[in-house]
Order: sequence, then structure tokens, then C-alpha cells
Amino acid sequence: MPTQKSTQPESAKDAFVPYKEKKGEEYMNENQQAHFSSILLAWKKELMEEVDKTVTHMKDDATNFPDPSDRASQEEEFALELRTRDRERKLIKKIDESIEAMDSQEYGFCETCGIEIGIRRLEARPTATQCIDCKELDERKEKTS
Repeated sequence: MPTQKSTQPESAKDAFVPYKEKKGEEYMNENQQAHFSSILLAWKKELMEEVDKTVTHMKDDATNFPDPSDRASQEEEFALELRTRDRERKLIKKIDESIEAMDSQEYGFCETCGIEIGIRRLEARPTATQCIDCKELDERKEKTS
């Protein structure tokens, strides 16, 4: 049965292809770095496009409604959109930091203990800076404080 091709553009997440490790391959070699670099850059590009859409949307839809309820609804919509973009701005900063870590050969290694974070963890969270053990320990400490 033929499948219909989606008319919507693929997001970076949809276009993701897991890295296939080769036996005896060195961790964070050129191929792995290229794999994660493409993931990070595609993700950043997608987020930047959302920022542009928001600016355009807010300019185009900024209407001075005479009805206070309509005006309040629009302001709430804009506030929600701005909060989302603020979270994405912080994520873009983390993506940039990950790219810098890659340039300095530190990407993929835990900033706390120095061990490999792991390919699958980085694919799930490309901006991860800690191995799963250190992250879990931090979260437990955070819960008890």
C-alpha cells in the first residue's frame, strides 16, 4: 500500500538517523562529531526559524482590540509565545555551548567525572553535559535540598 508523503517540512527531530557505531571505533571520532554537529546545527536552525516566525506573527497580528477581553486574550497569547521563545533562546545558548565543546574536543565527556556520556544519551539529549550517573546524583541532591 503506498504511503502518502507529508506536505509539512521535516523537523530536525523527524529527520534524525541514529548513529551506527563500528566495532572498535574510537569514541567521539570525526564521524561521530560530524553526526552530532549536524544534529545540533539542524536543531539550532529550526529554533531560529521559530524565532523569526514569532516576530512576524507578533507584528502581523498586533491589533488594538476595543474589547478588553479580546485584548487580554491576545496579550496572554503573546506572553505565552514569548515564554516559549525565551526557553528556546536558552536552548540555543546550550546548543552553542555544545558546539564550542566539540571544537575544543570536550563534547561527549561528562563535565563532572570526565567519562564518556555515550552516543545514545547524546542522541536523546544532544546538549547533555553529564553522564547519566552524575546527572541522577545531581537530581537526587536537588530533591533533598
